[in-house]
Amino acid sequence: QLRLVESGGGSVQPGESLRLSCVVSGFTLDYYTIGWVRQAPGKEREGVACFSGHDNSTYYADSVKGRFTISGDFGTNTVYLQMDSLKPEDTAVYRCAARPLGLKRLCVQLSADHWGQGIQVTVSS
Repeated sequence: QLRLVESGGGSVQPGESLRLSCVVSGFTLDYYTIGWVRQAPGKEREGVACFSGHDNSTYYADSVKGRFTISGDFGTNTVYLQMDSLKPEDTAVYRCAARPLGLKRLCVQLSADHWGQGIQVTVSS
């Protein structure tokens, strides 16, 4: 059974950091793309960052470039999203998603075969 389990969300002040984790089970990272898609109230979904287990390539939305870093740990089958210099506009529900290969198909077209439950990130002073 394929599962994605997120953790690490919470409430922080602007400028602070959070690290989200997505533990995948039922498959290995090697042939999958794992990404984070967020949705804020009243806004459309946005592909924030994606990681390809096939070649370690990454993709970032312009809104988070230079502030967020996505990485994969093949030993623990976990993908991390390090979020630094957080802004109030980063407030959203973040969902982990997975599909075979297809970095931009996930992050740009938001096409995924598997989704996590989602985790809340709130940035507020």
